[in-house]
Amino acid sequence: MAETSFSQDQFSCPVCLDLLKNPVTIPCGHSFCMSCITECWDQEDLMGVYSCPQCRQTFTPRPALNKNTMLAEVVEQLTKTKLQASVPAGPEDVECDVCTVRKHKAIKSCLVCLNSYCQNHLQQHENLFKGKRHNLTEAIGRLQEMICPKHNKQLEIYCHTDQQCICYLCTMDNHKNHDTVAAVAERTKKQVVLEERKRKFQQRIQQREKDLEELREAVESHKRSAQTAVEDSERIFTELILSIERSRSELKQRIREREKAAVSRAEGLIYRLEQEIDDLTRRGAELEQISQTHDHNKFLKSFQSLAVSPESADEPNITVSSLLSFDEVRNSVSQLKEKLEDFCREEIEKISGRVTYVEIIPTNEPKIREEFLQYSSRFTLDPNAVNKHLCLSERNRAVTFTDVVQQYPDHPDRFCYFPQVLFRESVCGRCYWELEWSGSGFVCISVSYIYINRKGQRNECVFGYNDQSWSLICSTSRCSFSHNDNHTELPVRFSGCRRIGVYVDHRAGTLSFYSVSHTMSLIHRVQTTFTHPLYPGFAVISGSAVKLCDL
Repeated sequence: MAETSFSQDQFSCPVCLDLLKNPVTIPCGHSFCMSCITECWDQEDLMGVYSCPQCRQTFTPRPALNKNTMLAEVVEQLTKTKLQASVPAGPEDVECDVCTVRKHKAIKSCLVCLNSYCQNHLQQHENLFKGKRHNLTEAIGRLQEMICPKHNKQLEIYCHTDQQCICYLCTMDNHKNHDTVAAVAERTKKQVVLEERKRKFQQRIQQREKDLEELREAVESHKRSAQTAVEDSERIFTELILSIERSRSELKQRIREREKAAVSRAEGLIYRLEQEIDDLTRRGAELEQISQTHDHNKFLKSFQSLAVSPESADEPNITVSSLLSFDEVRNSVSQLKEKLEDFCREEIEKISGRVTYVEIIPTNEPKIREEFLQYSSRFTLDPNAVNKHLCLSERNRAVTFTDVVQQYPDHPDRFCYFPQVLFRESVCGRCYWELEWSGSGFVCISVSYIYINRKGQRNECVFGYNDQSWSLICSTSRCSFSHNDNHTELPVRFSGCRRIGVYVDHRAGTLSFYSVSHTMSLIHRVQTTFTHPLYPGFAVISGSAVKLCDL
């Protein structure tokens, strides 16, 4: 029996144009990858009508999809043949140099022939050059770049002097007496360095993955904590509402009971009054009738029984009053509502103040000093901004408080009343710097917008006392942070820190202060939104000095 040949196109999915994966056949007879047709029909769920992507035949309802086992076996067998190896070259693939009509993906390149081959043409190459030592490697694009353009020889040697790959003839020509080594040896040497860098990158990735996992766990913990608080609050408020509902029901019942009793008494009196009116009406009619008779004997006889005066009847006097008025009840309920609303408002404010803020460290913030140093910048202090009680030195990288007024020229940027100074340079992206301070006074390590007031004597000029600046205040006995006249006392263990690192991520809105020694300890971190470039600065009080560190 003659062998039947198949083309890969016969077993390609019309949607993804790749070899069928988990093939399914729909009612019209066309076959697709299960994932491809499922995705197509998922998009048609809203219309309720499903169509074949190839012939556009429609189906209702959505047909069930079952794997075509026979077709799957054929495709699996096809993947084991050369047809699967000689797949069409994609945009990122190296093309076979021998294919003419349709370029297939190359799997090997020959450094002797300077050609790349697909599976089929590689077999032809091996048959043609059987017994000859051709240097085959993984498929490489731009093979000409591996050949010396001058000598048409393979670039097998690396020149340290010129830092480029050369051929062996170049060592006798332009690169004579240069420091050269075999390219393979240099690759091996560089590979060791590369592996070390890969190892460090892998460690960094693992650390970041660990940080990411911790952050995700923290987020989940915060979500669970918040959900628990919400559920508890819902339960308590539900109980409170039920209690109020019970009180409302009891009050309503009492009002109805009083209403029923009062109405019952009133209805009894109404009935008696109606009976009395009927009786009086009847007697009045009888008296009228007797008064009209002409028979004196009958008149006198009837008069004795009908002449009893109605005032003599033993009936109580009836006084109508506002027995059914509940104005006082309504007023009392209104007062209860107002008091309850005031009480709830006060308690909610107290509860809101007790909600604990748990700080989440940004995962992209460096953790070790070497990582911070990659963002280090060299700053200088601005002579035009320095207060006249501060003396600059060391090329404007150190500042000391002095009682002697310095003869700086007048300048609109100069701080007039407070011993403060800003840097010349601003901070817009990520930036890190370190400083050392000395003396018995205290210093303020600050960042500020350029618009901070320079001439006033009040809080709008002092670092940390306005919404234009943020300031870490350090002394030998205490440490605190200030912004917009809000002050936060920090742990006493940081009060003696003399070397401090400052990290700013302007875009992320992060400002962090670290105690720098053999390790880095976080002193305080601020998470906010910076709307303008930041300018670092210092406030140096009597008896103290600050110096920027060289990193």
